[in-house]
Amino acid sequence: RARRAGPPDGGWGWMIVAGCFLVTICTRAVTRCISIFFVEFQAYFGQDYARTAWIHSIVDCATMLCAPLGSLISNHVSCQVGIMLGGLLASTGLILSSFATSLEHLYLSLGVLTGLGFALCYSPAIAMVGKYFNKRKALAYGIAMSGSGIGTFILAPVVQLLIEQFSWRGALLILGGFVLNLCVCGALMRPISLKEDCKTAPELLDQNYVPETEKQDLKRMSICSPLIKLWPHERLCYCSWKEYDFLLMPGFMVLAVSILFMAYGCSPLFVYLVPYALSVGVSHHQAAFLMSILGVIDIIGNVTFGWLTDRRCLKKHRYFCYLFAVGMDGLSCLFLPVLQSFPLLVPFSFTFGYFDGAYVTLIPVVTADVVGTPLLSSALGVVYFLHAIPYLVSPPVAGWLVDTTGSYTASFLLCGFSMIFSSALLSFARLAKKIKRTHLPSLTGNTALKQHIWTNGAIAYSVTAELDQRDVEFLAVDTNSFSKR
Repeated sequence: RARRAGPPDGGWGWMIVAGCFLVTICTRAVTRCISIFFVEFQAYFGQDYARTAWIHSIVDCATMLCAPLGSLISNHVSCQVGIMLGGLLASTGLILSSFATSLEHLYLSLGVLTGLGFALCYSPAIAMVGKYFNKRKALAYGIAMSGSGIGTFILAPVVQLLIEQFSWRGALLILGGFVLNLCVCGALMRPISLKEDCKTAPELLDQNYVPETEKQDLKRMSICSPLIKLWPHERLCYCSWKEYDFLLMPGFMVLAVSILFMAYGCSPLFVYLVPYALSVGVSHHQAAFLMSILGVIDIIGNVTFGWLTDRRCLKKHRYFCYLFAVGMDGLSCLFLPVLQSFPLLVPFSFTFGYFDGAYVTLIPVVTADVVGTPLLSSALGVVYFLHAIPYLVSPPVAGWLVDTTGSYTASFLLCGFSMIFSSALLSFARLAKKIKRTHLPSLTGNTALKQHIWTNGAIAYSVTAELDQRDVEFLAVDTNSFSKR
């Protein structure tokens, strides 16, 4: 039975964190390790790098494009069923890929099928962490999402060893078995019903059911709430908005646009850092070491920045901590073209890797602050969906700029300015909202807006309206009489 309480901030919540940690290993880390197969695929199928590179692009894009589908299944069936189904699909895709006879076969099995399976697992698992934690939410997300960096650090040499021992077909077959652990992760996702998901009638009268950052906007919109079911023990379970009505929230619209620019700026760095290092005279071993540094520091950024932003002095400012981390990554990209030796590129890997892990940890936290915890699963599905197009488009655009200009400068500058614009856009939006709020007259006394609720059989409806004392008394009597029937 689902628990009706506040976030426990511990207990079984740490098992949810462990499950999400394993999900990020089996999804994001395995996706990164697919690049290790590139040379094997090129040699076996006799294709160029461009055609072979589409495998990684398709699986990454499919994972993000289908993220809303994962949220939909999680919301309407259960998180456990969604993750288990995703694990089966991803494992099937990897196993079928071990029998591939062409790149087109790999596009469908390794790209589409495995990417779809990862999509059904990724956003629902991350959303579950947000439901179990409040006070230590950023730290919990930091630990859970560090699985991507830790998994890459461990799996990369293991996958290379498997290829040497069993060929690429055997390695894919073993990875298919490993990814089945997603089913175990799904079984850990025990459902929880929070207090904001289930309220008594008097509590409903005193709540606005929207995130704190959106209350003023929604009070002026006078939009009807959807159906509210009446449960036993005088408990009214409600869904204050339709599942995807948060898309019309001004705060989420701004966040969505900023996510597009942020995703465009961060993606090419992981593709072109090594080629750029080689072009300025860094050895192959040192260039690979730069990526290792970036991956390890990414893990440190996940955990430490999550812990820091959970401290009392920074907890109220996590939104601006996210903006700072994105802006610092953009600033690092602007300086990259003048860093033309290994000793200078090492600090870049440290800086970019740390703040990359920092803002990735805070994406779910910032999203929850904008839309609220009940809508977090659906909102994360949309947020990760928005990553898909930049992930697919930005590496080819950066490559085209390199081919056109003959250097990496334009590509890195575009990445840097894109991330800085993402940070600046959210900053200006928050500043404009604060200025607007200070100029609005406060709603007090008889002008205060409250929820007016009436019942019709087993269904209760809610609309924003003024509520006097007689309405409150009538509602209490009507609810009591209905519960006794």
